[in-house]
Amino acid sequence: MRLAGKVALITGGGTGIGAAIAERFVAEGARVCIIGRRQEVLGEALAALPPGSAVGRPGDVSRDEDVERMVGAALEFGGRLDILVNNAGINPQGGVIELDSAAWRKGIEVNLTGPFLLMKAAIPRMIEAGGGSVINISSLGGVRCLPAMAAYAASKAGLIMLTQQAALDYGRQGVRCNVICPGAIRTAMMDGPLDAIARFLKMDKEAVVKLGSSDVPLRRMAQPSEVAGACVYLASDDSSFTTGAVIMVDGGASIMDAGHVAWDRTLRDAGAPGRQ
Repeated sequence: MRLAGKVALITGGGTGIGAAIAERFVAEGARVCIIGRRQEVLGEALAALPPGSAVGRPGDVSRDEDVERMVGAALEFGGRLDILVNNAGINPQGGVIELDSAAWRKGIEVNLTGPFLLMKAAIPRMIEAGGGSVINISSLGGVRCLPAMAAYAASKAGLIMLTQQAALDYGRQGVRCNVICPGAIRTAMMDGPLDAIARFLKMDKEAVVKLGSSDVPLRRMAQPSEVAGACVYLASDDSSFTTGAVIMVDGGASIMDAGHVAWDRTLRDAGAPGRQ
């Protein structure tokens, strides 16, 4: 019960990582307001939580008026706001040449402007209450380039700096701001691309997952619950002296050098001594 008595607002809380965070926060004693674009999805997520532990509100994180309603709903439900998790995100595909300008703008609006608006609305409430914790969900793509994901990588990298700027500006008022950067997580958002790759390569999807994880140190994808565990740490008093941190939950993917890994794989496949 590390979050007993705390009130949290979680965007993108109806599915995937957001739903896992909401479930874990409630299990740790928090009261939770989850936000999503689809009312029916929110209803399903709420039905999976203990009665009275959470409420859900539909809304678009890139719209100022929706954001004000989101923060207001959390305050109405819990009487205060201690934790903000900016998890809502989209992943428009394409490099700089291929990416439609409207898709670029939407990616920046949801992935970067949305967290800015939520922080702008929520941090003053946290300051009034004596402090709080902001947890922004960035990505491995925020610290490493991903093929054909210009808008996604740019927005997630910007989110890291936005978080650290807020950590600097509001730490003296008791507000901690940290970033989690997940790698490959088995969510519905990930299943779509996996299905497409499996069809293209004429492979079983699980074989594609194994292939894609073969060079990651932990040799697998993560479950949403593993990101939720890191969020509990950052939301709780266990991290009371942690702010401005960038926590990688990526199985070690960010520590690799692609060229050396490729050479090592070639030598390993060839049976070179000392390679396992």
